[in-house]
Amino acid sequence: MEAIQQKVVQDKIDQLSDKEVYVHLETTNGAYASHFDESAYNVGAFIRNAKVKYQHGKIVSTGGSYRVGLKLDLGWVYAEGVTDFEIDEKNRLLMAGHDREGRLMVALEISETPFSYEADPDE
Repeated sequence: MEAIQQKVVQDKIDQLSDKEVYVHLETTNGAYASHFDESAYNVGAFIRNAKVKYQHGKIVSTGGSYRVGLKLDLGWVYAEGVTDFEIDEKNRLLMAGHDREGRLMVALEISETPFSYEADPDE
């Protein structure tokens, strides 16, 4: 992955709008929080292969990171804190936010084909 290039990401978001796509959205502070502080509250969310069709999407700078929002017919999907992206060999838009130590905090991925169900070394 590389640092967000806002125009490249926006162009890819635009290319995928008004199509049925699969979304992977994940947030976590995982074991990171309790590893350093036993009283810390762990939080996380995970959804994989949610089939959606978004009207339009937008990536905006939040000062040091980015927010990506996808406008659905009846609501929104969004991820905050995105710092890095990749358009992989399967033409999927993969975005992630990492903390200062490089640990994953948020991921938003959009694909025209489903993501694998098991761990895939190519993903």
